[in-house]
Amino acid sequence: MNSSLRRAGIELTLTSFIVLFQELTLIRWMGAQVRVLAYFPNVVLISAFLGLGIGSMRAGKRSLLWLWPLSIVLLTVATLIMNRIAFTSRSMTEHLWLLYYDIPNAPVIHDVRPPIVIAFTLTAISFLALGQIVGERLQEFSRAGVPLRGYMADLIGSLIGVIAFAITSFTKTFPAFWFAVFLATGLWLFLTRNGRAAIVYAVVAIAIVAAVSKGERSMVYSPYYALRAFHPPGMGGIQVLANGSLHQYAAPLAPGDPVTNTYDAVVRAGYPIPYRLLRRAPNRVLVLGAGTGNDVATALANGAQHVDAVEIDPIIIEMGRALHPDRPYLSPRVRVINDDARAFLRNTPDRYDLIVFGTLDSMTRLSALSNVRLDNFVYTIDCIRTARSRLTPDGGVALYFMVGNKSIYMKLFAMLTDAFEEPPIVIHENHRLFNEIFFAGPAWEYLQSPESRGAEERVRQAAATVDIPTDDWPYLYLQGRTISTFYLSLVAIFVVIAAGMLAVFVPEMRRARRFDGEMFLFGAAFLLLETKLVTQMSLVWGTTWITSAVVFAAILLMILLGTILMQERAIPYPIAAVALFLALLVTYATPTEWLLVRGVPARLALSILFAGAPVFFASICFALRFKERSEPNLAFGWNLAGAVVGGFIEILVVVVGLRALTLVALIAYLVAFLVERREVAAGAAR
Repeated sequence: MNSSLRRAGIELTLTSFIVLFQELTLIRWMGAQVRVLAYFPNVVLISAFLGLGIGSMRAGKRSLLWLWPLSIVLLTVATLIMNRIAFTSRSMTEHLWLLYYDIPNAPVIHDVRPPIVIAFTLTAISFLALGQIVGERLQEFSRAGVPLRGYMADLIGSLIGVIAFAITSFTKTFPAFWFAVFLATGLWLFLTRNGRAAIVYAVVAIAIVAAVSKGERSMVYSPYYALRAFHPPGMGGIQVLANGSLHQYAAPLAPGDPVTNTYDAVVRAGYPIPYRLLRRAPNRVLVLGAGTGNDVATALANGAQHVDAVEIDPIIIEMGRALHPDRPYLSPRVRVINDDARAFLRNTPDRYDLIVFGTLDSMTRLSALSNVRLDNFVYTIDCIRTARSRLTPDGGVALYFMVGNKSIYMKLFAMLTDAFEEPPIVIHENHRLFNEIFFAGPAWEYLQSPESRGAEERVRQAAATVDIPTDDWPYLYLQGRTISTFYLSLVAIFVVIAAGMLAVFVPEMRRARRFDGEMFLFGAAFLLLETKLVTQMSLVWGTTWITSAVVFAAILLMILLGTILMQERAIPYPIAAVALFLALLVTYATPTEWLLVRGVPARLALSILFAGAPVFFASICFALRFKERSEPNLAFGWNLAGAVVGGFIEILVVVVGLRALTLVALIAYLVAFLVERREVAAGAAR
């Protein structure tokens, strides 16, 4: 490899690193600053694809490098301004539990779309220059006759970016450090072009990092939230804010704790209700979603001899140990487990007298554009059945929930009825942190009476009409299997923005003859496939940040391996296409529960086959076709444009379920194969 190509490879790797690190930084930081965006993480992802795609198509034109730091400045300023505004929605369908405790006197805007649209537009612009650099370096490798080597450099940079950001999450760093990492890396891009511009860039980068640092109000960043804890005046407990919204309240619950206000009294009256209804004190208690420790403190105060406390967020566990008034996590009767609740339920061999579903994330709502949330696989019929199998013969389940609408109540009621083959007992009382407690299992059988069964039967008949969440459709917070007009309105706005950016930055792309349908379809299909596989691997291994980082890194590594193989020893495209087709069919036909086997080695082997095979063959098909492109920057751009569209149509999952996304991806790949066959036939005819 000559020196110029080596330099191009280094710049491509560094730029791809910046792309991934900046993307992950914006997803986390913007969601923490503007809480609406925490419900819409895909907005940043899709807009990043859009900016990169359009930038790549611009390869060879006047450099937009100056636009990169400027756009980051605009994005930072806009985010910090929106941080001071309360964006809410009165619609029942799109209502978000956005509790602006940290800015009580903020101006209120009754629409959540403005921050989403602003974030989408500015984020896309911030990736334009980076996409242009990637496209130009890909062109250099193509002219040298080794296009796949350029693509490999891009993948290596992306892989390093994912790993580096995972490390920053593990080490509890703050956003100012995240910005400093990718902005410092970007200095190299300016130093190789213009020394004076590099000085100006350095000053701007320092100003950005300073602004991000000054705007910081959180005490600590966990792998999931920006957290802040404080002692409200006149109250006995500790409030924990996540991304600025009230997430938990560590309440004084021990019998000897003084109660000086109505709020604490109401909270304290609610938590012990399940224990008062039990005929005997439970020996072993499992708390799922233990948080800072309220449910654990209650179990200890009511005679539990052993409590397993499962909490996914390690920082919230630390807060519970240090700040909860009753210090329940310091008791020798408590075992604290930092894990996903569903994963622990599946893997534990223990049996419990009482399983408590804490409020988990029940004061948040899944939006139409977001990925599966942390609690989605907990509130499914499959999880409730697993919980039943972990009960002792006379054990029971108590599920606390802050129910916001009738649809959620009916889903919970229907799930428990189906899993336990009998309607649950429900206590309707608002105790500030929850307003419903559902009881199911043999422990509560004595509470059933002909009158209660009659009333519950009427609710049961009504609940039979709702869509029960399953592992294939884990959407407790959605009204049903429909796509909302709210989502459609956002997509329409995004399409207009994308068309406008394309017209401004790459006007010649409007000519139909420059459209690369095959690369476009590859991008859409792979985004759908990746989304489906990442979600299912979260179910298999737990919805933890470690799982997400490992799965994303593994997907990039699998793509890299496939690309390297095609660079060194290519196989015929028809064979690769048939292999991908068969791998997708096998993936679709394999129930996810078949992967839920005991033993890490066996589960790992099945996961690699299940998720790795289609990704590997998809990467081979892409590599074989990509290296035939005379303009790789355009191919790469249209591939990313397809990923944008794939992100839009991903919402089909709320209609067809996760498993069927494989079929949607399969259809897109089949159409891409037909396009390739038509191009081959047209070439032969000429």
